[in-house]
Amino acid sequence: MPESPSMTSSEIGVLWTTYQQKTMILRMMEYFIEKADDEEAKKIMTDLSLEVSPYVSKITTLFQNEGIAVPVGFTSEDVNKDVPKLFDNGFDIMFIRLVKQISMGMHTLNLTMTYRSDITLLFRELTNITQKYYDICTQYLLKKGLLPRAPYVTTTPSVQFVKDTNYLSGLNPFKEKRPLNTVEIGHLYHGIESNTIGMQMIFGFAQSATNRDIGEFFQKGGELAKSIITDLSKVMVENDLQVPATPGGNITTSTVPPFSDKIMMYCISLFCSFSLGGNSLGTSFSLRNDLPSKLSLFMKDIFEYAHEGAKLMIKYEWMEEPPQTSIPKPK
Repeated sequence: MPESPSMTSSEIGVLWTTYQQKTMILRMMEYFIEKADDEEAKKIMTDLSLEVSPYVSKITTLFQNEGIAVPVGFTSEDVNKDVPKLFDNGFDIMFIRLVKQISMGMHTLNLTMTYRSDITLLFRELTNITQKYYDICTQYLLKKGLLPRAPYVTTTPSVQFVKDTNYLSGLNPFKEKRPLNTVEIGHLYHGIESNTIGMQMIFGFAQSATNRDIGEFFQKGGELAKSIITDLSKVMVENDLQVPATPGGNITTSTVPPFSDKIMMYCISLFCSFSLGGNSLGTSFSLRNDLPSKLSLFMKDIFEYAHEGAKLMIKYEWMEEPPQTSIPKPK
């Protein structure tokens, strides 16, 4: 066996996807760093950028050594730092924190799809960086009062076991629904939190998009996120649970685009994938049968929205193809 075997198809795939995501966040951080008026936030993003940048170079070298085309990803053409602020009041760190949530899931999955020790090490290191900065961003937002915590509840004093299938009920309007358990509350609140930040982001994108149909697409996505927040909040309020709202992440009045439509469309595609995964987990861990039904409807709407976005990306030739398998043509 050779000392360093060629990359497998899955290793090429996960490295390619990581290259896209890392070049996106690096370009967007260039703008956020330039516009940061809080020195602590600026340092967090600058330090993160310095730690992530070398991995783009590492992936480039890995591809070049294998004779694989290096992706285009996102470049300086996708960001304009010399424009007014589009977001204010802590949105930059709120956005970075949500991207780190996505990265944690991606890197963990990527680790299960790699075999070569150098590629496994690369994703292990990226996982450590991601976890570190997710925690730094969380603590920063808590300290600034920009991140409300999930609701506090009083729990039963002893361990309980389910004794009746009524525990699963929720769809029948003539049966009383049991109170939400803490696992269900956790997934519901996570959905509210992530969609709130996503809604602020996408409405900001809508008012700065260059192409009219792209702006309309973003507006539609903002309304979708708003409807999900409303429906999930209603479930919690029906259970006498408070739904804290974040006071940060304001959209300014600027309509000058800091980001290209291409990078904003990719960002939305990434967030849609994250939302589909989060709803899948929520469906898996919710035992009250009305919740999986509700989350499944959200997944359908998000999937259809993402599919609409893919068509727009193809229309404008923004969708970069992952490396394809080479099939020899018959002579």
